[in-house]
Amino acid sequence: MALKYSRQREVIKEFISTRTDHPTADIVYINVRQQYPNISLGTVYRNLTLLTERGEIQKVDVGDGVDHFDCDTSPHNHFVCKCCGSVIDLEMESIDSITDTAAKNFNGRIDGHVTYFHGLCGDCCQQQLS
Repeated sequence: MALKYSRQREVIKEFISTRTDHPTADIVYINVRQQYPNISLGTVYRNLTLLTERGEIQKVDVGDGVDHFDCDTSPHNHFVCKCCGSVIDLEMESIDSITDTAAKNFNGRIDGHVTYFHGLCGDCCQQQLS
């Protein structure tokens, strides 16, 4: 089914596409309000949900209680800084073999996995050295 064009939805998607820090809905809302002062937080949430359902963005749940959003919908891994909470894409070789390893002793079908790496980002490491 064709989706009616929405300039607000387009601006939300454009904003996310300019970010590599995986913004939350609140961050999207604060920034989109600069261009559309009358946009509601509910509208932002609805459009983020719709864009996620359509596969145009992905929702990233890193365990901090809020959803983060990523315009890169390709399979990739994330790093979460335990100090500042930043979420960073990891450039790395595929670890898809982990699915085969998990399936060896599992009586069922594994269709995929989500892997998060945790530690300190480069900025937080530098601050600890100071």
